[in-house]
Amino acid sequence: MASIAFVTTWIGAELSYIQNSITQLGLNESAYNIFFSSLKYSFYPILTLIFILILIYAGRDYGPMLTAERRAREKGVTAADMEQKLQTDLKEMEVSDHIKPNIYNAIIPIAIIIFGTIAGLFYTGWNPAVWENKSIGFITKISETIGASDSYKALIWGSLGGLISAMFLSLSKKKLGLQNTMDSMINGFKAMLSAIVILILAWSLAALISDLHTAEFITSAIQSANMSPYLLPVLSFVISALMSFSTGTSWGTMAIMYPLVLPATWFLCQETGMDYNASLMLFSHVVSTVIAGSVFGDHCSPISDTTILSSLASSCNHIQHVRTQLPYALTVAVVGLVFGTLPVAYGLSPWIAYPILIGVCFLIIRFFGKKVEPVKQ
Repeated sequence: MASIAFVTTWIGAELSYIQNSITQLGLNESAYNIFFSSLKYSFYPILTLIFILILIYAGRDYGPMLTAERRAREKGVTAADMEQKLQTDLKEMEVSDHIKPNIYNAIIPIAIIIFGTIAGLFYTGWNPAVWENKSIGFITKISETIGASDSYKALIWGSLGGLISAMFLSLSKKKLGLQNTMDSMINGFKAMLSAIVILILAWSLAALISDLHTAEFITSAIQSANMSPYLLPVLSFVISALMSFSTGTSWGTMAIMYPLVLPATWFLCQETGMDYNASLMLFSHVVSTVIAGSVFGDHCSPISDTTILSSLASSCNHIQHVRTQLPYALTVAVVGLVFGTLPVAYGLSPWIAYPILIGVCFLIIRFFGKKVEPVKQ
């Protein structure tokens, strides 16, 4: 449930950041439409998944991962020593031995979160005029409804419904007592507290940046440097990656970058004489590169909570985990920038770029990767 809440809160936060920039610029677009139109430019996240599938299919590795893979096959794997605090936090979320697992205790609350959130989106964004308009299609009606909805109310209603149902199921079936139920709920709140604090501080920082007119300053600095607006997606990716790597948080990076680069991107496009559609395309592209760069830096950062939890969950030495995944992440990021982000910004269709990106990744794995010897019986 915490993972579902985290993902839905993350999407809601992203829409909020984008909507603030749209409102500031006076664009006649919804954050929902811009967010989903930007997904086709998310080369790094999409290519990372494809890259891993190619690695698995080819049975090849390279770099520190190849060395670690061979060592594991020859000498076996031993669980690494983990930090005591992380082990303690993990044990707080474990199920007690006397509790018999029941699949419905998980399915019902999660279903309530998902369908409750969807129902909340339709309830808060419902407009009879849209659904009575026969000139627009069904998908467009759904898009307009969700785009006009209040995502925060919907998320709160869905999450609260899932929490209440989980508590009811635990108490009614006597899986947990009242004290244990409340303790489990508090542990779940603790797991989300850091993300909530980051989100609140990020909103505060975004408001401060807006009041200081930092975006206008950056725009003037870029104009004085005679930078082409087509380089902004690459620049946004690199800056977001460096910031996310240094801080270990993708959330905070997005909250800082969006109020800075989105207005600067739009102003620079208008100053260089680009039409509305071309400016909106580049605007959406920058939205995706900020997300992609933040995720890339978060993947590589040794102080990122997701990196730490990944090594903990797999009982892998934390530094070894960072060292082995870093060459893969860097490979995908460089390929995505050179063969995806940059040419697409200059007009290449993303649907043409994806086959090229996949082909380049396949060639890199084919010529630089080496077969891992099968385990000897």
